Amino acid sequence: MALTDTDKKFLRVAYEEALAGFEEGGCPIGSVLARGDELVSQGRNQRVQGGDPIAHGEMDALRKAGRQRTYKDTTLYTSLSPCMMCTGTIIQFGIPRVVVGENQTFGGNEDFLRSRGVEVEVVDDADCIALMTRFIEEKPELWAEDIAED
Repeated sequence: MALTDTDKKFLRVAYEEALAGFEEGGCPIGSVLARGDELVSQGRNQRVQGGDPIAHGEMDALRKAGRQRTYKDTTLYTSLSPCMMCTGTIIQFGIPRVVVGENQTFGGNEDFLRSRGVEVEVVDDADCIALMTRFIEEKPELWAEDIAED
């Protein structure tokens, strides 16, 4: 399925959040929650900045969205394929669609999401790939910590 202009716009916001996180010394993963063409919230990985081990990009965006009556009409945009914690949250909240900037540097859980009825679009965005590749090369120990590898 081709990305809409709205998809492109919100994926770019997720990338800009990732870039801001990188510039703050954190893990460059950004996310957006949208309802149609309405931006509900945006966030970025805050693990380093806030010392919070579960403050992944998707979790930050969802936290900033506050309580929602429903998520069944939303799309989550993320610069990087979601980890299992974020995948579980997507499923728990019933978010029906996820647009992933890239999954080359981290193969997340797209198949698991799809098996639970979530529509997943992987974009292979060059900017998302380049930023995460740079981060992994420059800060391999921080990357290993973020994905819980020794």
